[in-house]
Amino acid sequence: MTARTPRSRTVLLAIGAATALALSLTACGGDSLEEEGGGGDGEEQGGGSLTIGGANFTEATIMTELYAQILADAGYDTTITSTDGRELYAPELESGAIDVVPEYAATLTEYLNAQVNGPEAEPVATSDIDETLAALRELAEPRGLTVLDAGEAVDQNAFAVRADFAAEHGLETLSDLGESGLPVRLAAGEDCPERPFCQPGLEDTYGIEIEALDPLGVGTVQSKQAVADGDDDLALVTTTDATLEDFDLVLLEDDQRLQLADNLLPVLNTESADDPEIAEALGRLTETLTTEDLTELNRQVDSERRKADEVARDYLVEQGLIDG
Repeated sequence: MTARTPRSRTVLLAIGAATALALSLTACGGDSLEEEGGGGDGEEQGGGSLTIGGANFTEATIMTELYAQILADAGYDTTITSTDGRELYAPELESGAIDVVPEYAATLTEYLNAQVNGPEAEPVATSDIDETLAALRELAEPRGLTVLDAGEAVDQNAFAVRADFAAEHGLETLSDLGESGLPVRLAAGEDCPERPFCQPGLEDTYGIEIEALDPLGVGTVQSKQAVADGDDDLALVTTTDATLEDFDLVLLEDDQRLQLADNLLPVLNTESADDPEIAEALGRLTETLTTEDLTELNRQVDSERRKADEVARDYLVEQGLIDG
């Protein structure tokens, strides 16, 4: 998923380890990164301290809590550190100050691709998760990172219409919209006309006629409200947007796989998080978590105003991943 403004996930900016001073810390277990003295020790098999890092938007906060709690249940002393984005936490992961990060396959692939091959490098992530994983591992391993397997849960760009509009025109997929011949007004980011997954992809892959672009942003309240009000017909959102029902919007299936494979997966510092028990614990979560699960967890935090740590714990207990 290559243009989500709330995630800062496509920032292709290399910032050195000195930016660690900008980290804002929250703790699972009460200790900060500085107090722990950095990341976990790879020699402490079956226990020890681990720092889980990530960005500070809702979904990332939930994922870091899920990782921290399942690893704590496996016997590790876990600490969470949150930052404003990948350009801050990625150098810390490579240095070992952070041990584990929940990531998005395609977005991390292209971030590392730009770091290694320059910002104008040809994309290597695709809509196929296996191909994307292979490219990601090739880029990550020389940087001291271990990429674990991806799960079913995926947070990628998606397009939504009003439920009554979909019903009226028999729309379930983006192909249906293209075949309908309906001209549409698209609410999206202002860079949509240049982004291959956005207007060019809708036109070239699906034959959708974009009548006008309303530059209201990706998944913003304004863009969803514009579609709900009938001012626009189609909104660029994400697959784990938990507020679509509030606007009576439904997703149209990306049936020709225009979007890149942004499946969620754990990424570890190879040296500091080399204990097989870490991979085993995180693998159980990855195999369990679905896109629908993640959407519901987002909803509980964003709509019900529940705390991310409580939502994460309830999910892990309900799924039998940790003891209640």
